[in-house]
Amino acid sequence: MGKSLGLYIHIPFCAAKCAYCDFYSLPHSEAKMDAYVGALCRHLRTFAPRAADYTVDTVYFGGGTPSYLGAERLTAVLDTVTSCFHMDPRAEITLEANPDSACADLSALRRAGFNRVSLGVQSSDDHMLRRIGRIHTWAQVRQAVDAIRDAGFDNLSLDLIYGLPEQTMEQWQRTLSDAVSLAPDHVSAYGLKLEPGTPLWRRQTQLTFPDDDQQAEMYLNAVTFFAKNGYFQYEISNFARPGFASRHNLKYWRLEEYAGFGPGAHSDFGGVRYAAARDLDGYIAGRAVLSERTVITPAERAREYVMLSLRTAEGLSPAVLEGQYGVSFAPLEALMRTYQAHALAEPVETGWCLTPRGFLVSNAIIGQLLDALDGEETD
Repeated sequence: MGKSLGLYIHIPFCAAKCAYCDFYSLPHSEAKMDAYVGALCRHLRTFAPRAADYTVDTVYFGGGTPSYLGAERLTAVLDTVTSCFHMDPRAEITLEANPDSACADLSALRRAGFNRVSLGVQSSDDHMLRRIGRIHTWAQVRQAVDAIRDAGFDNLSLDLIYGLPEQTMEQWQRTLSDAVSLAPDHVSAYGLKLEPGTPLWRRQTQLTFPDDDQQAEMYLNAVTFFAKNGYFQYEISNFARPGFASRHNLKYWRLEEYAGFGPGAHSDFGGVRYAAARDLDGYIAGRAVLSERTVITPAERAREYVMLSLRTAEGLSPAVLEGQYGVSFAPLEALMRTYQAHALAEPVETGWCLTPRGFLVSNAIIGQLLDALDGEETD
């Protein structure tokens, strides 16, 4: 079985919705969670024959807060995966968790096959955590990390956010230092985005946020700090010790195939991108309606490759662009050399990648490159 497949399993339940969160998540009840697990398992069993020629090498339980399901329900879903799909014995199986719900039955989850935990930390400042609607404390983060390690997990990721309301550089540096003191294997550091309709978006005129320049300095400070502490940057927002890059997330950036399960979950499978409607009750009832479905043309794949490859340290390979996607690198080369002159890009062994300062303006750079590709196509 030469083709690999990643599975994303969405768990849309949370104890409380964070003030910045735009993901599809809902309050949980025992009955609703039981019904949802049944629907997930049915969906997985129905889909599995379509993946008969694939080997599943990553499984990612995201949310929401998957750890709120509890070990018994999570194990039932993972058992369905491992019984229905051809599994790589070294598959990376990730569980997202929050510190306030991460300590229950971790040993049972490790025995069930989970081998990676992604812990939502965001900040080590308790006042900041309350301001953004997080219900855990930094003390609970430390307790959760100890429990995760004691349960036998040797692959731990922490999520952090910068650009939070009233956040200073000193507070961000303290969070970075506190996070690394816990010896995680992987860290994700995201800039806050004010999503329309969220509580923080509605309160933005009442709060003071770091401006774009301050957020940029926070980001560059993190890049430097992680490098000094042995974490290499392999994607715009992701840093890892050698050997601990997220294999599942790399699938997204490398345009590899993945299938999503649950309301709001996205997929890229069989040359088609699709997403399930954000409708929990409909999903439980067996109405897995698609909210979007797009057949990807070769030209669109080439554009996706340019966009996603430049999010990574691997960068954009002219050989891949031309050999795999049939698109000439020539119209992009002059632009890359211009970015190099401004310290926004640099040549690497495989081709070209953006520098940390280039990552800060990556949307503009990628837009210009895609415009150049479009101009070449219309000539």
